Amino acid sequence: MRKGVQGITDLITVPGLINLDFADVRTIMHNSGSALMGIGESSSESRGPEAARTAISSPLLEASIEGATGIILNITGGPDLGLFEVNEAAEIVHNAAHQDANLIFGAVIDENNGDSISVTVIATGFDQRLANARRSERSAVAEPSQQQQEEPASSQETGDVLDIPAFLRRR
Repeated sequence: MRKGVQGITDLITVPGLINLDFADVRTIMHNSGSALMGIGESSSESRGPEAARTAISSPLLEASIEGATGIILNITGGPDLGLFEVNEAAEIVHNAAHQDANLIFGAVIDENNGDSISVTVIATGFDQRLANARRSERSAVAEPSQQQQEEPASSQETGDVLDIPAFLRRR
């Protein structure tokens, strides 16, 4: 939890190579429904992609970022952080989200980070209709619906109504 709060705070306050600020957070979060957050760190040879994969499969993420239409991606690395690594990480996150997702990313060079990279992902804008459809599918399977069939009205009951012209019935 501490890393999550610190990740958002650093995202807004720490200046970087490619800055993110509160306006970016607001753009992604405003009227977007629920949000998921993930943090990944790596210092291996393929640290950028590995940290991105860890961030999108983080325990802080209660679900997949698949279908997210708004994503903030912040990458923090040491002095040797290159834009190629930033691009690799951004591609992994973008491929995991909705194809038309608005991805805003930032990159921060932190002298104290050494040779590790930290990736923070905040994903929003999940399709609520799809989520509601999945919930209703689960409840439909759990409880079969009991529908009552209505009997057609007899022609004698509706005969009086049909004798009145439609333009008069609409009044």
